[in-house]
Amino acid sequence: MTPALDRRAAESLLAFWAEAGIDALYGEESFDRLAEGAERLKAKVRPPSPPPTPLRTVRPAAGPDIAEAVSQARAAAAAADTLEALAEAIAAFEGCPLRHEGARQAVFSRGAADAPLMIIGEAPGADEDAQGAPFVGRAGKLLDRMLAAAGLEGRVFITNTVFWRPPGNRTPTPAEQAICAPFLERAITLVKPRMLLLAGGAPAKAVLKRDEGILSLRGRWFEWKSSDGKLDLPALPTLHPAFLLRQPAAKKKAWLDLLTLTERLDRQGRPE
Repeated sequence: MTPALDRRAAESLLAFWAEAGIDALYGEESFDRLAEGAERLKAKVRPPSPPPTPLRTVRPAAGPDIAEAVSQARAAAAAADTLEALAEAIAAFEGCPLRHEGARQAVFSRGAADAPLMIIGEAPGADEDAQGAPFVGRAGKLLDRMLAAAGLEGRVFITNTVFWRPPGNRTPTPAEQAICAPFLERAITLVKPRMLLLAGGAPAKAVLKRDEGILSLRGRWFEWKSSDGKLDLPALPTLHPAFLLRQPAAKKKAWLDLLTLTERLDRQGRPE
């Protein structure tokens, strides 16, 4: 580049800087910008944080002692010589967690005390919790109609595997059912039915100690035995009435189960 071009380029650059407001290229005194930057960094340095507080180990709350609760239930059930006394023992029992999870009251049974058929459901629902008797809501009304149509009206004793409403009508846990099992077995001993009808998957699994689903178990006869081996009863799983309300097409299967049971029950009652 020639000197003339260098000069023009320099003039053009100076004119550009002047229009941009730059009127000086150097300070009047020397200035250590590195030192200034270091000072600014010092101002931004935060004091060291205090050492973190050691975390405390939080242990989960101890769950109920299932074995102890079952033992208490067994003792309370064994002391009840009548269904009335058993109902009072259940109402006074503190060992089942469901009692303390929002249930209004214990829900034990309804029906004939000397019924040849005991129907065992899952757990009380909202209507049952309010009224204090099992199977009194929509599902219970359907069950009553089916029993009447099958000729079983007045011949049944109805109860559940647990006696307090689970929160949100959830399925009772195996632990909750195990705690209530001594009361249920005592009820069977006092009523002395000739057979059991297990309404739904939860009671079928709990009473029969089986893992299959209700669609596999329903319509098949099983033998229930008391824990002391003194009582042995035929038991028939079937679909829960609440399931039939959701799946009306399944009513035919439940009706066939009920007819099968009624025929066997009547056959047992006939003189030889």
